[in-house]
Amino acid sequence: MDKLLYTGKAKKMYQTDDPQVLKVVYTNQATALNGKKHDQIKDKGELNNEISTLIFQYLMKKGIPTHFIKKLNDTEELVKKCDMFPLEVVTRNVCAGHFASRYGLKEGAPIAQPVEEMFYKSDELGDPMINTSDILALSIASQDEIDKIWDLTRKVNELLKPLFADAGMRLVDFKLEFGKLADGSIVLADEFSPDNCRLWDIKTNAHMDKDVYRRGLGSLTDTYEKVLARVKEALAEED
Repeated sequence: MDKLLYTGKAKKMYQTDDPQVLKVVYTNQATALNGKKHDQIKDKGELNNEISTLIFQYLMKKGIPTHFIKKLNDTEELVKKCDMFPLEVVTRNVCAGHFASRYGLKEGAPIAQPVEEMFYKSDELGDPMINTSDILALSIASQDEIDKIWDLTRKVNELLKPLFADAGMRLVDFKLEFGKLADGSIVLADEFSPDNCRLWDIKTNAHMDKDVYRRGLGSLTDTYEKVLARVKEALAEED
């Protein structure tokens, strides 16, 4: 029987019979405001699993190494076991969210170039921003590992911006997480879904991500279903 290793805000991780393989179970839980707001949203786990599977498969096809192995069913997938870096790696293509409020800017304002930020992953500390000097001082990662993480992140951005554009959405910003496999290689891990990115409709700027839940803008299930349908259509055209 698989052993439960971790219960997060939206996923559970189980150890399988293979010590280098984990099972991920997506749940229907939605959280915001550092967990102060939380609800069970119908079909959310299934939709996130499907969207993330499609995005990871696309990135792997384009040469991005990931922990993804295969989707098992509607809410479960198998992934390679990683030693995770306690870092949230954020890229911002458009002014939005905390970046807008931090600098007193209007959401949607143009950015001269993508903004790159890292945050120390700690709920207790509120995920504070962290820089390269901090990371090196705390022995979280080496300079070579930081460089590799940013190299992969930039490649992901350049691959996904046109994909989402083909799907009628702007990739406003996104958060990635990375880990090291047993052989020391660095791979993209966690997930890529509307839970950890911002997507705006190209024509209307309507929110098509978890901000719909954060800000009470409508049905999260309906929104994610639209994202999934658009991504599938864009990928079909890609093939």
